[in-house]
Amino acid sequence: MTKTDTTRTRNIGIIAHIDAGKTTTTERILFFCGRIHRVGEVHEGNAQMDWMAQERERGITIVAAATSASWNDHQINIIDTPGHVDFTAEVERSLRVLDGGVVVFDAVNGVEPQSETVWRQADRYSVPRVAFINKMDRRGADFAASVESVRERLGANPVPIQIPIGAEDDFRGIVDLVEMQAVTWPDNELSPPERGEIPEEILALATEAREMMVESLAEIDDDIAEKFLEGEEIPKEELKASLRRLTVSVQGVPVLAGTALRNKGIEPLLDAITDFLPSPLDMPPIEGVNPDTGDEEKRHPAEDEPFSAIAFKIVADPHAGKLAYFRVYSGSIEPGATVLNTTANKRERLTRVLRMHADEREEVKDSISFGDILAAVGVRTANTGDTLSDPEHPLVLESIAFPEPVVTIAIEPKSRADQDKIIDALRRLSEEDPTFRISGNKETGQTLIAGMGELHLEVIVDRLLREYRVEANIGRPQVSYRERPRKESSGRGRFVRQSGGRGQFGDVSVDLEPLPIGAGVEVERRIVGGSIPIQFIPAAERGVKRGLESGPHGLEVTDVKVTVVDGSFHEVDSSEIAFEIAGSMAVEDALKRSRTDVMEPMMTVQVVVPEEYVGDVLAGLAAKRGNIHGTDLRVGSHIVDAEVPLATMFGYANELRSATQGRGTFSMEFSHYAVSRSVDAADGILEPVS
Repeated sequence: MTKTDTTRTRNIGIIAHIDAGKTTTTERILFFCGRIHRVGEVHEGNAQMDWMAQERERGITIVAAATSASWNDHQINIIDTPGHVDFTAEVERSLRVLDGGVVVFDAVNGVEPQSETVWRQADRYSVPRVAFINKMDRRGADFAASVESVRERLGANPVPIQIPIGAEDDFRGIVDLVEMQAVTWPDNELSPPERGEIPEEILALATEAREMMVESLAEIDDDIAEKFLEGEEIPKEELKASLRRLTVSVQGVPVLAGTALRNKGIEPLLDAITDFLPSPLDMPPIEGVNPDTGDEEKRHPAEDEPFSAIAFKIVADPHAGKLAYFRVYSGSIEPGATVLNTTANKRERLTRVLRMHADEREEVKDSISFGDILAAVGVRTANTGDTLSDPEHPLVLESIAFPEPVVTIAIEPKSRADQDKIIDALRRLSEEDPTFRISGNKETGQTLIAGMGELHLEVIVDRLLREYRVEANIGRPQVSYRERPRKESSGRGRFVRQSGGRGQFGDVSVDLEPLPIGAGVEVERRIVGGSIPIQFIPAAERGVKRGLESGPHGLEVTDVKVTVVDGSFHEVDSSEIAFEIAGSMAVEDALKRSRTDVMEPMMTVQVVVPEEYVGDVLAGLAAKRGNIHGTDLRVGSHIVDAEVPLATMFGYANELRSATQGRGTFSMEFSHYAVSRSVDAADGILEPVS
């Protein structure tokens, strides 16, 4: 693919709730751009962007897949992201590096739970968006209600630039409110749309909708406001320019309609992507810290700036080795150049650089410059969130934050021969997935793996067995509990060993205080007078962190601040290992004095059921220690919103199916940790491997 002028580059993500039609929309975009020559279907298991065997078997997107396509002399770099909450990390790291997003909504359901999650993620990174109300051909499709749900549930400013012509089986096309033309498609054909006069029966509605669009633009655009108030006709070029400013500044979201499965609405969506979403040149400078000076620095999107990029995704490729996907924010380099992994302080040579299309690849021969999203082959040190920079102008960019895993299973090899294989495979998988964690149970000797949900771990295990050919016994999924201190306390740890010759001596005192739920762990130092020599302080802090790995209940301690405040040393016997052990002992002492609460993960649960089953669903959730937040009516079904402990939700899919004769559905995502109300919460957390 020939390199495109940066002003004509768009780096976008396709994001949505599961089953909103995200991958189908991406497949149509690629087809109409000429990137693929056969439309793949998710339900047939041949969607090109869902290339993993696990994706095609389950009909869902699991990993974010990158590709590039061309439309009207623009290069569109696309990342198709998962919709299932268990794989939200893929969305997080994609949004970190994208300039714009297409948010797909189901026209029947409007905003759904995962829609809210991805929208908040996009808000966190100030990603400009356009919205695509998909599935307008479904029974119960309601464009106006979907737009209103975006306004009410997301707190957004949706600005429809289209209205649908017909709905459900009668959906034929849209009215382009900028051009004031009807755009219609032959039913389920791949021929171009036809433009013409707006049907008389919806002309008044279209005129009103256009006026509302202009009003929305007038609120943030003085030029539009002036002409609007004076009753002047506003040229379409000025409307497009205003819509672009609205979108790029994240003050509003243009809304479009269509049905991707029936090939209706894709061309106008592509036009909206190129017309309204920003190029890399439109983005503000990236900010980071110079590791040599500690000063904050900026890098502008320009060729003459020092090179800076962030590695946002790692893939263990069985043929090419380690692949590091990266986004370039400033400067340019040639393939084969040496860059500095500033996070690890290691140099890397970008010997081979690839442009990806799902699992296919094209080697890059020309220069690599700001705005590019590419993959480097054979990088040794890069991990997710690491910064790559010009060695002469180092910079550390803000890394990517990921949620903590909430479900754990035990795993053990079936034979001694599989022991090394399983450790190597788990290490590779953890490099790929920052929400996948590996640990060990000291009491049982088992290896524990933790992830974001049952499906997440199911996919991990399937990959272990299928890709890495590891034979293993797998335990039942268990909740990942935490501990949190109840009150402030202090603790002291003294490690003294005298056995003739040189002994060991370390003495550490700490202050401990609980932090707000969700705050995580902070370790600080406040040592005066040289009570602990400077060379031993890092060892003491390492010991503190190790002490937090297992609290009085044997669980990881979180939401706590530990400050190293004092200690003492021996001129001869003190060592790093002694201070590390003393630091761990000090934390253990402080936690015993504070006492701890067992914390359990709470899930936001949304259940959709016919009216006759609402009572049974409410009773069932209450029995699971759930708090019901409310119910709502939507297109003949009732929506039940609740907050429920994860520990009680295992197997709920089967329970709901049985209670509603298969007519109920639910979605669930992690909300927060809370003090467990279950007396037995910490009992039997780790079950033996079966």
